[in-house]
Amino acid sequence: MSERLFAWCYALVDGAQRRQTAALRRALLDGVAGAVIEVGCGPGANFAHYPPGVCVIATDRNPHMLARARREAARARATIEVRPADAGALPAADGACDVYVATLVLCSVPDLDAAVAEAWRVLRPGGAALLLEHVRSTAPRIARLQGRLNPLWSALADGCQLDRDPAAALRARGFAVSTVAESRRVGGLLPIVALRARKPA
Repeated sequence: MSERLFAWCYALVDGAQRRQTAALRRALLDGVAGAVIEVGCGPGANFAHYPPGVCVIATDRNPHMLARARREAARARATIEVRPADAGALPAADGACDVYVATLVLCSVPDLDAAVAEAWRVLRPGGAALLLEHVRSTAPRIARLQGRLNPLWSALADGCQLDRDPAAALRARGFAVSTVAESRRVGGLLPIVALRARKPA
């Protein structure tokens, strides 16, 4: 699917998706402070949840998403600069960020381990990675169904994977991971978790 077509399709479901995930986003971003980098910001669904005084660099690789995000950033209480960038090559120096944010994006990156390594690189010691992701189900029957549907789902959803385990990838890199909140969607096919990962000080 082309970047323009995906951005157009995403816009059709963005309002409903924001309503369904608003409570999880609020819980995840509550108390965020310092220098923040957001990866795969899309049309800016997180922007309304950043508190005043926070400085955010928000990135996305899709230029058509960025146009929508810039309009959203202009309405935000936080200071948000929108930039084009890939999850594997972020516009931040080593250890420059206090907080790394990724919501419903690590499911779609071509290389999850590379994206997590980049999060580790840009975070200062003691920094936090905040993730909202749909994940592989812990129910074996649902997990098998996710595996069967994954090729079609990925083709239609810009490379999104139904059955990734971002918490495992974060732990493998060295992060300490805890669950902030979780939710179930579409009969359990899209279980969503909000995760907080801490880089050791």
